Amino acid sequence: MPTPDLVTAELTLTGRITTASNATFLGSIGDVVVVYKPIAGESPLWDFPDGTLAHREVAAYLVSQVFGWDVVPHTWLRDGPMGEGMVQLWQEQDPAQSAVNLVATDHVPETGWKHVLEGRDENGRMVALVHEDSPALRHMAVFDMVVNNADRKGDHILAMPDGHRHGVDHGLTFHRDHKLRTVLWGWLGDALTTEERDGIDRVSEGLHGELGRNLADLLSAEEIASLAARCARLRLAGRFPAPSGEMSAVPWPLF
Repeated sequence: MPTPDLVTAELTLTGRITTASNATFLGSIGDVVVVYKPIAGESPLWDFPDGTLAHREVAAYLVSQVFGWDVVPHTWLRDGPMGEGMVQLWQEQDPAQSAVNLVATDHVPETGWKHVLEGRDENGRMVALVHEDSPALRHMAVFDMVVNNADRKGDHILAMPDGHRHGVDHGLTFHRDHKLRTVLWGWLGDALTTEERDGIDRVSEGLHGELGRNLADLLSAEEIASLAARCARLRLAGRFPAPSGEMSAVPWPLF
């Protein structure tokens, strides 16, 4: 059966994702399963302009495409049962895998994982936040630094059966001010690889061409200028930065 037109074919709602802070629905376009977040269902925020989260999600996908690492699943704007919103291809993650975890502090794996921070759980036991030391997560961490992701929770990382990792929920991105909050701090201070530097260069160059033209319909000129400045700073530093500023460096909750 041919794939329906994902922009104009009927979008049918099949359920609601109640754990999301904004109105988020599961739906289908023909046989294609999608996530739908209507602009009308976005909760107001003190630090982001109203009615812009769907646009930021699409902008994050466009930047992901230029990076070439398939971080963000296919995402686009279209009309739906509750008006215009963001639509994204649903990803069926592997429930047996977890790219980010909380473990007892005396059970932190010696290899294959990065230690981020320690604290106490609800029972007072010491636990550590850890994440995979994998190319897919490194790509996501670089992507988050560039798009200024203010909400990279553990549950926003989808562990796919083939080992790939997708990032979702990118409404809190592209703020003009530093907002990076993430669970992916394990490479702090590490030098960027050639592949990672090349990816940043592709985004920088794209801002002067098609990427820049497409983002102009989704973000403010000031936000695009801040995106360019982040690319330049990261490229000049050549390594994963440390947290900065007075705000928390990790989101809450962590998952």
